[in-house]
This record gives sequence, structure tokens and C-alpha cells, in this order.
Amino acid sequence: MIGHRGASGYRPEHTLAAYELAARMGADYLEPDLVRTRDGVLVCRHEPEITHTTDVAARFPDRDPVVEGFTLEELKTLRARERIPELRPDNARFDGEFEIPAFQEVIDLAARLTGELGRPIGVYPETKHPEHFRSLGLALEPELVRVLRANGLDGPDSPVFVQSFEAQSLRELRGELRVPLVQLVATGEPDLPGIAGYAHTVGPAKGLVDAAFVRDAHAAGLDVHPWTFRRENAFLPEELRSSEDPAGIGDARAEYERFFSLGVDGVFSDNPDLAVEALAG
Repeated sequence: MIGHRGASGYRPEHTLAAYELAARMGADYLEPDLVRTRDGVLVCRHEPEITHTTDVAARFPDRDPVVEGFTLEELKTLRARERIPELRPDNARFDGEFEIPAFQEVIDLAARLTGELGRPIGVYPETKHPEHFRSLGLALEPELVRVLRANGLDGPDSPVFVQSFEAQSLRELRGELRVPLVQLVATGEPDLPGIAGYAHTVGPAKGLVDAAFVRDAHAAGLDVHPWTFRRENAFLPEELRSSEDPAGIGDARAEYERFFSLGVDGVFSDNPDLAVEALAG
């Protein structure tokens, strides 16, 4: 079970607090989206643009609000904010409390929690907009390989998956890492046998997944990790919503159970506790 950006249904996403809560709720993997600073450090943000997830506008009103325009030291002066406060007002009460973590901090956290919880806590990073960063001379892949190797996390037994929407990014990593690679898919009908030529897992948007998709992916030798499972009505199918209020809490458990019955091999969840409860039956 993958804690999507941490337990981002309960804390602002991509913060150490969200990641730690995800593990304590039962997540097996912590999922950071990786972007790169001006001085080359991998940090955890959903997008290069950080207006909606930090207080950058208040602290640096005259700067272009993109990660690659700041050094790590500068980013550490910012504080995280809830990305969708209209749907998660409870999370907004934490605005201003948490820093932007570097990827190394997430690795260190996973190692500490592995010891504390007595079970492996892995990392499941995504190369985010790799072509964009490559064009800036800040390619994500070499630094990701360096960091994973420096932490002894580049082997087949490492608790690591690496994901991307860009197949080229995964192909570059395939020759450098011996960890499972995950091709993310947002739309259409993916070439599953083709993906199996360079990846171990397919990560489809959950709307693409039915029994035939899981069957065909498994036949191609791929595991299936759909995304993203959230408890708010806005993200649930109509029949599982509790009301017309987009921020209301619907029947997320029924959705998890539906997908587990299809035979998926893992899920990306903003609410790891609910996913664990559903899996346990």
C-alpha cells in the first residue's frame, strides 16, 4: 500500500508529517514526487510551480514561484500549505507548520520508521516532469541514481519502486537501477506488452481499471498499482458519494474493496488507514 504524497488526506502533502503519518497508518511505501532545486537537490513537490503548496508568494513576492529558481537553503525558509483547502479544510490548519523536505530526508525517515515499526518502510519516488528539468540542465535521473546508490537502495531487494509518466525517464533508469520501475498511465489503452519490456508495474488512473485490464496486465507480466484513492465525494464515483457536498466523506472503503476484488497488486492512497482496513476485511 502506497501513501500517496504521504497521508495527504490528513496532512499537507509532501511533508515529513504526512509521510510519517502514512507509515504509522500502515503504508508500506512513501510516495514523493521529485523535482530539483537550482543547486541540484531533489526535493518533494507535486509540481515545479509552488504557489499553491507553499507560502512563497508571501516570502518571495518578486520571485518566479518555481522550484528550480530557488536553492535548497531558500526553499527551507518556506512552509507548506494545503493544496486543496476547499476540499480539505481540516488540513489547512497545519498551514505554515512544515518545511519542504529533500528526498534524502524522506529516505532517512523511512529508515527510522522501519526500525521503530519493525517492518520495512520503502520509498516510491516519481520523476516529475523529467523532460522539463532535463531542458534546464537539471536532469532528475542521474541525481536520483546517485542518491539511491549512496543509501544502498539501488538493488533488487531494496524497498524501492521508481515511477514516471515519461517512458524515456524509466528507460534511462533501467540500465542504472535494479529496482522495479513503474509506468504511470493517465488515459487511453496502454501497450501493456510494450511497457513490460522496460517496466515491472503499470500505474493506471483508477478509471482505466477493470477486470480485463488487470487480467491483461498480469498476462503481460506486470503488476497493477492504480491511483489515486481518496475519501472525499469529489473523488469517488457517484454511487459511493455521501451527498452533493464535494468535500463530504463518501464510502471510500467500498471503492477499495471493489478494486481489491479485481486483483490489483497495490493502491496509491491519500488515506492509508482506510486502505489498510479495507484490505484486512
